[in-house]
Amino acid sequence: MSTQAVSKSEVRKQAQRERVLSAALICFVRYGFHNASMANIAETAQMSAGLIYRYFENKNAIILAIIEAQLEITRERIRELRSTDDLADGMIEYFESQDCGDPESMSAALFLEMSAEATRDADIRRAVERFDTVVRQGLMDWLSRPIDQGGHGLGAETARVRAVAMTLLIEGMKARRAREPDIDRADLRAAVEAIVETITRPEAE
Repeated sequence: MSTQAVSKSEVRKQAQRERVLSAALICFVRYGFHNASMANIAETAQMSAGLIYRYFENKNAIILAIIEAQLEITRERIRELRSTDDLADGMIEYFESQDCGDPESMSAALFLEMSAEATRDADIRRAVERFDTVVRQGLMDWLSRPIDQGGHGLGAETARVRAVAMTLLIEGMKARRAREPDIDRADLRAAVEAIVETITRPEAE
């Protein structure tokens, strides 16, 4: 088989996988992890369930693939936040992007589903723990990086604690998006600005 043929085969395979994952995202938000069936996903993807099984062993494999994909998206979002001149404004934009119509953001509903499923399934729990570790380390690296390199120059222990605080802010915003999507934006901004100011405040001499 030629290299070109192999390349086309891989491109088609990746396209089919992404088609399944996009359909699964819709179904998981609509029905929840437990109630969404492979038949639902197949119908939404407009392909046979048998074809889906060529790319994913079972529904758990699809969930794990979604978590991995979201990890890459979250890494990119962290890089964007690190480069913004107004971190609070970046966080507000992050809040606004969290709906199932945006393929580049995990919806609030999906985040809550994933968190709940991690308490029931060992494989998903391990994947979520890895997700949390990578995200938290990225935040720690940013907060501890010298100011002249785009960081905040915090000591390692302070950066570790404040990375936890920022993780709580991000996750809290996701949960709030699900529960109160119409929250007063002025109140939201004031609250985020207050928290961000604390997280990025220089250490006391």
